[in-house]
Amino acid sequence: MADSDNTTTLPYVTRRRVLAGGMITSTALVLEKSAFASNAAATCMSPDPALVLWREWETARGLTDRHCRRQQRLATRLALSVGFPCVTVRMPKGEEVTVHSIEALNDVLGKGPDMAALRETAEAEFAAHQARWDAAAEETGYSGALRAEREAGDRAQDLLEAFSTIPATTLAGVAGKLDAVLREGEAWEECCEFPWPQIRSALSDLVRMAQQMMPQQFFQSEQRPKLRPRRAGCCFRA
Repeated sequence: MADSDNTTTLPYVTRRRVLAGGMITSTALVLEKSAFASNAAATCMSPDPALVLWREWETARGLTDRHCRRQQRLATRLALSVGFPCVTVRMPKGEEVTVHSIEALNDVLGKGPDMAALRETAEAEFAAHQARWDAAAEETGYSGALRAEREAGDRAQDLLEAFSTIPATTLAGVAGKLDAVLREGEAWEECCEFPWPQIRSALSDLVRMAQQMMPQQFFQSEQRPKLRPRRAGCCFRA
């Protein structure tokens, strides 16, 4: 069966994954509380720009995960009720091939005149199925959820890239940078390989040093659950 190239029928999020176990308490948030506690009297101090950026990233990332879960649920319902747009073509020799995009259909049938009639019929059937999918996607809210996920995901990605140009002025800001990179990397496969163990170790070192430098103000971190790496792309779940 040919693979689909039709981006209107497939989930948008491929660079990220929803983390197993739901929301987690991050080390950066723990250090942020510590920084505010130790500097409570210094109201004139400017906030750490890296922490400000980290808070914005955390918000965008949480929105992306919530929208991803919602579009997964809606996509599952659509797949069961309407089915992903596709067409099954019976080739001249009798074999049947199911394709999920016009591009894949052209690859299977080619553009020769001997396949013109078969290609025209298959394209019409695919267009009809695509129209049913599009109508149901709008009606159920799937299209809106997909757009919201895309917008939040793009925002989170832009903020993540901005960490490389924003200087941190506190230990919490440094931890925030490491936390964002680590959590993004842990959402992918092979997160136990280089450089993730090293980054994880550096973040632990930073927390330990902060505990030693400001033990009275430091808030103890909750244990983060181990994450299950997922395959590329969001999985559909009911």
